[in-house]
Order: sequence, then C-alpha cells, then structure tokens
Amino acid sequence: MLKVALKNQNGEVVNEEFELNENVFGIEPNNQAIFDMVLLQRASLRQGTHKVKGRSEVSGGGKKPWRQKGTGRARQGTIRAPQWRGGGVVFGPTPRKYGFKLNKKVRRLALRSALSQKVIDDELIALDNIAFDTIKTKNMVKVLDTFENPKKVLVVLDELNDEVVYSARNIPGVKVLDAKHINVYDILDCNKLMMTEKAIAAVEEVLA
Repeated sequence: MLKVALKNQNGEVVNEEFELNENVFGIEPNNQAIFDMVLLQRASLRQGTHKVKGRSEVSGGGKKPWRQKGTGRARQGTIRAPQWRGGGVVFGPTPRKYGFKLNKKVRRLALRSALSQKVIDDELIALDNIAFDTIKTKNMVKVLDTFENPKKVLVVLDELNDEVVYSARNIPGVKVLDAKHINVYDILDCNKLMMTEKAIAAVEEVLA
C-alpha cells in the first residue's frame, strides 16, 4: 500500500502512514495519455475567432476589369480575385473550434498518471485541512513558507471556501481548485501539489 505523511497547515506530521490508493496515485505514468490530455486542454483554450474574407465576401469587383480578348493582358473576371490588391484571401482562417475528443478511459488514465508522477517526484503534499479565520494574504503566505515557498503551487480542496480562495488570489503562482475541477495541465504546471485529506478521498472515489 502506498503511504505518505499527512501534515497540517503548520507543517506538523499528523499521520506518518497516510494511505493513498495505488490505483490512483501509484500507477506507472502513461506519458502518451498525459501528452494527449495536455494537447486537448491547450487546444480547447484557443478562442478560434480568427476570420478573413474570401473573394465572395470582399466589397467591389462586380464588373469585369477589361474585356476577355484583344487587350494583350491576361484575362480577369474580377478585381477582387486573390491575386489583386484588396482581393479575397485564399484558404484563410475562419472561426472554428480547436478542441477534440478523448475517450473517457484515456482522460482518467492521464489524470491518474499525472497524480502518480507527483508522488514519484515527491511533489505531493497531503494535508489534513486548510482553513483560515479571516481573508488575509499573509495566511496563505505563512502556509507556503512552511513548505519551503514553492514557485508554483496547486491547492486542491474538497470544496472551495472564500477564506482560502481570496487569501491566495493575490499570490503569483498559486492556484486553488476544488476536487471536481482537478485537471492534468494544472497538476503538471505546479512545483507542489497540495491536497487536503477530503480532496484526496473525493478524487480516489472517482478515479479508483
């Protein structure tokens, strides 16, 4: 059974042998599944609102520039053809969605792989809970200082609460998510992954 130290927000060990589900946190990471999932998330972030006008959309060009024969010049049907200044664009970008589909099994495998990689790299911090009485940035700064103040931190709670979310929002590199919205890209993008005991249980319930 996979075991890690469970700590409180002050850095004190509460349980030296906190058990993690090996099917979620202890698998051999599948790099292809991770790559595909990151590619999907990055592609889905693109707005895809780019647009250029084709030859049928630009204004003007209703009349043939000159007659078909007898001028010595190449035949032309409209001044809005692509080769003309002010003409339409050939095969230009139009609005579209960049997202694509991944099978459910692959998405779950990618998430389990990312979590397992954090355990392998010793970048997972299991906490019994994170709670503050008031909304103050220094509350979260104190917690981060306890764990060597990593540059990028992903804090995962079972349910979001204002005291933690608003205490962390002004700190560069700190992101707070609930267990339902944990994802591969944010996991890989952090130096430390802080998860509460209830958040771990919620993730294991879905992925195990």
